[in-house]
Order: sequence, then structure tokens, then C-alpha cells
Amino acid sequence: MSHFLLKTEPGSYSFSDLEREGGTVWDGVRNNLALSHMREIEKDDEVIIYHSGREASAIGIARVSRGAYRDPSSSEERIVVFDVEPVQRLPRPVSLKELKSDPAFKGSDLARLPRLSVVPLTKAQWRKILSLARN
Repeated sequence: MSHFLLKTEPGSYSFSDLEREGGTVWDGVRNNLALSHMREIEKDDEVIIYHSGREASAIGIARVSRGAYRDPSSSEERIVVFDVEPVQRLPRPVSLKELKSDPAFKGSDLARLPRLSVVPLTKAQWRKILSLARN
């Protein structure tokens, strides 16, 4: 099982929207590196939903209900999507400032590439986010 962090602008689609809908197709990604990460995503992978913009915080946990597949709404073969469903809201949001100041994230794409919308996480980084959310 792999872990990823998915960034979304809460004004466009928030974790609350995901909870209310019970699941969604994760789409709209065009960045080549993010698409490369998306192609690795498989059913049952766990993801952190992160609100970008002013919130800049990890908000909740979701599960991949269908791994990466070609986007049926795009004529470009390189464009993929996957399906996610909510698992639970984090006990408290974990800010980007907290993540960047933690040694577990030193050199990670999360810290180095702030506009990257799909970021792979190591198991240690996954556990760290969950730990920080409980404190």
C-alpha cells in the first residue's frame, strides 16, 4: 500500500465536499510530475487530503476506491484519474508550516515543490502527519 498527499483548493472542492458526496473522481491534473505520481496510485492506497491556498493544511484521510485509469473525458492519453472516498477527518488540521519544520519532510516534494498537486509520502511521513494531527 502506498501513501499520497492530494492538494485541492477548498473553494473548488473540499474535504467536506468529499464527505458529503461519499466519493469522487480525482481529476483536473495536468502537471507531468503529478500525473506520473497518479499513474502509481492503486486501489486501497491511502491519501491525505490537503487544502491549499489560505488554509494550507492537511485536513483528512481518504482511500483510493479505484486506481489510476485513463480520463474518459480527455482526448489526451497521458491524462489519468482515480476514484477516492473519505475515511475520516483528521482530529485537527496540520499546517504546511508544521510539516515544513519537521525533519521527516526535509527534501520532500511537499516542501520543495509547493505547487505539485499529487505528492507521494513515505510511511514515516504518513505516520508523522497522523501523529501531528493528534497533538
